[in-house]
Amino acid sequence: METDKLKPAALAGQQVPDSDDAGEGLAVGEIIAVVMEHRWLIAAVTSAFIVLGGAYSLVATPVYKADGLIQVEEKSTGGMSAVMKDLGPLLGDSTTVSAEQEILTSRMVLGRVITKLKLDIEVTPKTFPVIGRAVARRYKGDQPASPWLGMNSYAWGGEEARVDALEVPRVALDKPLMLVAGEGGSYTLLDEDDDEILKGQVGERASGKKYEVFIAKLQANPGTRFVLVKQSQEMAIKQLRENFAVKERGKKSGILEASLSGPNIDKIVLVLDDIMNTYVRQNVDQRSAEAEKTLKFLETQLPALKKEMDAAEAAYNNYRQSRGSLDLNLETQSVLQSVVEVDNQIVALRQERDELRQSFTTEHPRVQAVDQRLLRLKERRAQFDADVNKLPDTQQKVLQLARDVEVSTTLYTNLVNTSQQLKVSKAGTVGDVRIVDAAAASKEPVGIKKPAILVVALLLGLIASLALVWIKRSLRVMIEDPETIETQLGLPVYATIPHSKDEVGIVKRAKGNKAGELLAVTNPEDDAIESLRGLRTTIHFALMDATHNSILMTGSSPGLGKSFISKNLGAVLAQSGQRIVIVDADLRKGHINKEFGLRREQGVSEYVSGTASLEEIVKPTSVPNLWVVTTGQIPPNPSELLMHLRFESLLEKLGEQFDTLIVDAPPILAVSDAAIIGRLTGATLMVARAGRHPIAELEQAVKRLNHAGVQVKGFVFNDLDTERQRYRYGYKGYVYRYSYSKSA
Repeated sequence: METDKLKPAALAGQQVPDSDDAGEGLAVGEIIAVVMEHRWLIAAVTSAFIVLGGAYSLVATPVYKADGLIQVEEKSTGGMSAVMKDLGPLLGDSTTVSAEQEILTSRMVLGRVITKLKLDIEVTPKTFPVIGRAVARRYKGDQPASPWLGMNSYAWGGEEARVDALEVPRVALDKPLMLVAGEGGSYTLLDEDDDEILKGQVGERASGKKYEVFIAKLQANPGTRFVLVKQSQEMAIKQLRENFAVKERGKKSGILEASLSGPNIDKIVLVLDDIMNTYVRQNVDQRSAEAEKTLKFLETQLPALKKEMDAAEAAYNNYRQSRGSLDLNLETQSVLQSVVEVDNQIVALRQERDELRQSFTTEHPRVQAVDQRLLRLKERRAQFDADVNKLPDTQQKVLQLARDVEVSTTLYTNLVNTSQQLKVSKAGTVGDVRIVDAAAASKEPVGIKKPAILVVALLLGLIASLALVWIKRSLRVMIEDPETIETQLGLPVYATIPHSKDEVGIVKRAKGNKAGELLAVTNPEDDAIESLRGLRTTIHFALMDATHNSILMTGSSPGLGKSFISKNLGAVLAQSGQRIVIVDADLRKGHINKEFGLRREQGVSEYVSGTASLEEIVKPTSVPNLWVVTTGQIPPNPSELLMHLRFESLLEKLGEQFDTLIVDAPPILAVSDAAIIGRLTGATLMVARAGRHPIAELEQAVKRLNHAGVQVKGFVFNDLDTERQRYRYGYKGYVYRYSYSKSA
């Protein structure tokens, strides 16, 4: 017993009315549909990026990082005079961390390191492109690896060259030279044009053409090449700065973290250690220089003060000897002590002023402050002079001489003591910075890890593939939705034919000369055939008011599937009990005869030319109630043949003998045959294929037919991708079909 079971499918003409609330669903659904439509492209692009990411993680040179810690202390005043110690805050001499960061990255420090470690000489083995470095890096042998495929000009692992000296002309700085290893420790140096510069032996200095080189070690197979570059000081410093970084650990902590990155762990540790040691040494040298500067100033003052002290003592002794032994009374001793104290202060301030003048002008506030103090001391000194003038002449003279001796002796003694302290301080000068942690490097490379590289590659692949899909969709202005035709052309879409995988198989088998298959016969429950059954009803109403019971099937361009629709629609109509005839009017490339296993000869061409009768050209098929009129021999003038009265007579006679006549015509934009035939048929349907036309092409095809007096009834939208459409939640074309199955 057969029972009907209702199953949803994509059938024609039953579109759901528009709804305003479908907008958001349409947008999301369309995105999902586009992604699913291009899922293989997205998967391919993403996989390619993952493969590239994996390859990059294998061939990329690992980069390691060495770091160390330096403590920056507040600048000390050890080795300076007491006066300068007091003036330290005024002179703004305290060390700042930002200033020390700049010193660490200065040319003064980095230049010394480059010169000492010969970092301006770069020697790199020439490796095979892309994979050579990875192969050489993974080689673990003590001797150079054997060349791959005899390519001995490349390094494959285990090669080493140490260049202790390299002098080149100025024009050759920063330009690559080629060092070619020879037999028995010999080598050849080539310029960038591969012209020979000189030849030499390892361990011996070689020179020629203003070039000079000393190679201490060369371990490589004969013929192996090394890229040799003598960098300028500026370029070497720039390159070192790119991999060198200094930052403060914690705000105002006074701890600087210095780091250096590079592919060679031992080298970056050595270079970073030397940078930090060079920085500390220059800091100590700077502190020693300050003490040396102060010491030189004091040493210029000591001879003069010594001379003044000796003169004062001699004058005092001579006067006492000439006048006999004289003693100062208590009052005079008190005045002497006050005068000496003031004079000492005046001399100290003058010394301080001289030191300040080495750094500031007379208009500086600190210098002016010292000048004001000197002025006040001189006023006090004048008052003491007035008191001294009241003493007896003998006491005044003795007081004056004793004062000179006392002042000069005190100043000289102080300067001698300060000078000795500076000498001791200079010998044991300690800088304001010290190394807390020496340079050390982790055994693990820094940067993005391999799993992270693959994740990044995956994300980039998805982004790139989606961008490619978006570009492809933006550039492709093809019609994907039958509703677009109805909206922009104002013509109904009578049927939406879904894509049929079975029909694709039939076409492939037909190319292998296996003819005679028809989808409506081999698989009558296919969704495409179900849609044609819906079109069968639509055609009945379309021909009700027509003068002819014939239908013209045409399209805008080739490859739309109009012949597929014509033959299967004829089979569907015939299965309903109607007498149907299909006329293959494509007298240029018609091929409907192949699907029915018929010969092309004895068809339209022969009838119009009068060499065959109607009975001879109407050929039965294996489908009951279905006949076919083939094209006949391909004529040299198809358009003229179709305009003949016998072709019009053919259609009229066929229309009298059959219930429905289906005429398959060439595409209208290619030739004018469809416009000629369209005036002789009852209805004209155009076939459009999903993703094959811009709307302008269909519009032009309709205009071409209209200008010829043929009115297009509507469209048949072919090859709709239902897999894609099912993701479009807002798609306004859901339809249903009946399919039949046997059940007990």
